[in-house]
Amino acid sequence: MTTVISSSGPGRVAAPTVASHLHDYWGRIRGGDIGSLPAVLGLIVLCLIFGVARPTFFSAVNFANLFSQGAAVIFIAMGLVFVLLLGEIDLSAGFASGVCGAIMAILLTNQGWQWYSAIPVALATGLAIGFTLGFLVSKLGIPSFVVTLAGFLAFQGILLVLLSGGKNISVRDTFVLSLANDNMPVWLSWVLAGAAILGYATAQFLHYWGRAVRDLITEPLGIVVARVVGLAVLLVAAVAVLTQERSINPLNISVKGVPIVAPIIAVALIVWTFVLGRTTYGRHVYAVGGNKEAARRAGIPVDRIRISVFVIGSFMASIGGIVAASRANSVDPNSGGSNVLLYAVGAAVIGGTSLFGGKGRVLDAVIGGAVIAVIDNGMGLMGFSAGQKYIFTGLILLLAASVDALSRRRAAATGNR
Repeated sequence: MTTVISSSGPGRVAAPTVASHLHDYWGRIRGGDIGSLPAVLGLIVLCLIFGVARPTFFSAVNFANLFSQGAAVIFIAMGLVFVLLLGEIDLSAGFASGVCGAIMAILLTNQGWQWYSAIPVALATGLAIGFTLGFLVSKLGIPSFVVTLAGFLAFQGILLVLLSGGKNISVRDTFVLSLANDNMPVWLSWVLAGAAILGYATAQFLHYWGRAVRDLITEPLGIVVARVVGLAVLLVAAVAVLTQERSINPLNISVKGVPIVAPIIAVALIVWTFVLGRTTYGRHVYAVGGNKEAARRAGIPVDRIRISVFVIGSFMASIGGIVAASRANSVDPNSGGSNVLLYAVGAAVIGGTSLFGGKGRVLDAVIGGAVIAVIDNGMGLMGFSAGQKYIFTGLILLLAASVDALSRRRAAATGNR
């Protein structure tokens, strides 16, 4: 519910209170607008279960490992959010990431290129893949399922050709290896955490005051403060854990600090959240995802939007491929294969992005990716087999899709769709 406020004056609506805001939020939940709430609650429950079963789950070493374990999937899932918002699918994202990672590795190792030349070529490959997929879907009218399934097969073949049928190419560039394996200095970890808190607080309060001067406040100041304090507590606690010494023998080598990949994820999250939430392009994506024909009649360039989401999806897949190659220190014919695509799609959907289009946020990919990383990590610590982990993750994905379908039915029944 939108409340227009002002401090005084006849005919003006009273300012919202924390109680009224929470009441409205509960009303939206009852109406089917649950967002990422199930994923957040599920993440908390899973952490508690694994933490009780295996106390090492909450150790600083394991906490840091979660970032490197889930990073590649999170990057790919971020791009898939854009595709899913239009009600489309990209089955080729996994092997597309493998192709981009392989191209980078070949240029670095076989051709002797430097990282600042090889990485842009890998990213440009992702852009070219996305444009090709988007063009075939939007201009030729081929269903995205068919186009990307063909891409899934083709990119797997291209990866085999690039690797001469089955070679393993090692990555030895120190910068690339540091992306998923190294940590920032302790002082820099705290500086970036402080900057993140300050930046978030500034953005939140400027947004609040900007709406206040126009009498358009939709939430009380207390909620804004609580949101900033919540993020501050979360970041301070995380950095405090990650800056602990994690080395078994610190006299030989010290391992502490926030993993380098963490701020990279944060930057991508901020950029794409801004694009979706604060730009005309983002509004057009949601409009096309909600009703393509209505968007077309409103003058929105639907074909361009459809092409662009595939470009963004494959671009983020290329970043995921680079990070995966960094973590593995190599690329092989299975790079981007196995469970990578399934986990990436699962991360977006588990986080709250709708398979039906029109609903989702980039944050969903991060939350869903965290859920999958926690499941994979926690069940590994408890000694579960790969098959059992796949079964459990599949059930979680099915549950998330069911919640999405039921919430949409509830929203339609209550008129909030």
